[in-house]
Amino acid sequence: MKTKTTSKKKKIILIILIVLFVLNIADCVMSVVIYKENFDKRFTTPEPFPHIEEFAELGATKYTFPSDKGQMLTGYMYRYPERNEHQPPHGIIVMAHGFGGGHKSYMNIADWFAAHDYLVFAYDATGNDESGGDAVGGLPQGVIDLDHAISFVEEKYPDMPIALFGHSWGGYSVMSVLKYHPEVKAVAECSGFAAASDMFEIEGKNQAGAFIYAMLPYVKLYDRIKFGKYAANGALDGFAQSDTPAMIIHSADDDVVPIAYGYDKIYKSFGSDPRFEFIRFEDAGHNHVYDSNEKREILNGKFEEWLKARGYDYEAPENAERLKEDKAYYMSNVMDKHEWNSTLNDELFEKIDTFYKKNLTN
Repeated sequence: MKTKTTSKKKKIILIILIVLFVLNIADCVMSVVIYKENFDKRFTTPEPFPHIEEFAELGATKYTFPSDKGQMLTGYMYRYPERNEHQPPHGIIVMAHGFGGGHKSYMNIADWFAAHDYLVFAYDATGNDESGGDAVGGLPQGVIDLDHAISFVEEKYPDMPIALFGHSWGGYSVMSVLKYHPEVKAVAECSGFAAASDMFEIEGKNQAGAFIYAMLPYVKLYDRIKFGKYAANGALDGFAQSDTPAMIIHSADDDVVPIAYGYDKIYKSFGSDPRFEFIRFEDAGHNHVYDSNEKREILNGKFEEWLKARGYDYEAPENAERLKEDKAYYMSNVMDKHEWNSTLNDELFEKIDTFYKKNLTN
């Protein structure tokens, strides 16, 4: 009788182990599938986006440089040529763009810095716009590309001090890359996340709920296998391995990168460190965290007036496609491009400018 009971217990334990093994394999496979769905593709900046012709004084020199697998990345050195003849640049700002397209969405930022006597090097990361690569591949690729971009700029301009600016994915990249480039003089980042797995967790919770936490260990393992040291290190590592001053900018209502995944983590670790400056907004969102709410409200009001004159219910679900087409037409053919390119929060950028100047001269 005792032998039968023992045998039955062994079978139950074996079944449980098999079920757990199968579930683990399923979690692993599902993690890789979701990962590939998000990152194994190229991205193009959607029209309309700002073109250099819309910035009268802005000049650009095109460069190409290799990244980790030999894929060629495309970047531009932006400047105000006439100003630079009389006012030497304060330094070079290397810009890292967000996810979903290249640097073209940030042309007004490049123009602002160039107008304030900086050289600005902005490039498209692997798998984006003008750069090579069959796909983005994963979030750590942004750090890899930035690592190579900084090295390229340092080789071209060996006597110029370098500062970094990044938004969202670019924010994560400019913080994390400090582990490999502690010589960078200053970093200003907007709405960045502290670790690559953070973004997967954020999006995963929206799609899979609490199930995402069972997948995260496999995501981290896959990242580590694919990207090595770049996956193992994030923003906190970058700051811990450098003395670079940093300005951390985030909004409490950010629903793309919640503030708990970026600003809060960094503040918890470095809030008392004098080399850090923290700027917290309450209602600036994610994509326009560096814009003026007042200026955007004026732009949106003009668009709404134009829409009302179109004579249909643009809020009705059945008119969603027409609204999308009308918005694209308005932005390309009706909207004042100068006004559109002038929505930046000047008060914020003056603080960034002061922060850069203070640290580029040290």
